[in-house]
Amino acid sequence: MAEILFEINRAGIGALTVARPQTRNALNWQAMREFADAVEAAHEAEGLRVLIITGAGNSFVSGGDIAELRNYPSRADGLRLATIMGDALARLEALPCPTIAAINGPCRGGGSEIAVACDIRLMAQNADIGFVHVKLGISTAWGGGQRLLRAVGYARAVDLLTSGRVLDAAEALALRLVNQVVPEGEALSAAQALAEQIATNPPAAVSAAKRILRLSLTHTEGLSMEAERGEFPILWDTEYRRRAVERFFRERGRE
Repeated sequence: MAEILFEINRAGIGALTVARPQTRNALNWQAMREFADAVEAAHEAEGLRVLIITGAGNSFVSGGDIAELRNYPSRADGLRLATIMGDALARLEALPCPTIAAINGPCRGGGSEIAVACDIRLMAQNADIGFVHVKLGISTAWGGGQRLLRAVGYARAVDLLTSGRVLDAAEALALRLVNQVVPEGEALSAAQALAEQIATNPPAAVSAAKRILRLSLTHTEGLSMEAERGEFPILWDTEYRRRAVERFFRERGRE
């Protein structure tokens, strides 16, 4: 039985669901491989405009499945664990479309690393998030430390990684770790509503917006500004833009 579910609806909205509710969606080796395969399927999917990641039941992802992983204690096992999901989240981050984490419940350890690999994070009021790796004597391994640093800044990232404390939704929002807090049980529906709003816009413009912002994370301001300027002429010379202008004047004429 599949542990990771991936599907796309007619509007081009994809959903990647970790479906191991019996373990609070903790990831074992099979689930990690399936997660990586699902991300690759998203890269290959035609018409994908937005990807939502969430967990089945009442949890997001509670990290690695310690019950299974405890039997793999060597450095080689640790490297394997870091590589499978580290590569998968790098590929997730590289998707041209926006990604949304619908944090519907506890989000711990590796689950928090998945969440911060997404472009946007929505969190249910009763959910929580914690980089609890230090409690097991380990560090982040899937890129979560670097992404947390970008999200909340150095001092707060050090605080969260070295204390291992778990944040409720209100504190996660105050630290700007999540974009929005929604009522209990509404994380997925809120993510779907946002995805539908994004999907109504032309994919080329949406992808350009993501490229522009992501480039600034690894390049100088000058190069990023130059790249942003370079995106514009291509989008300006499109039939969509021309029709949008005509529509604007038609609607203005009715006022």
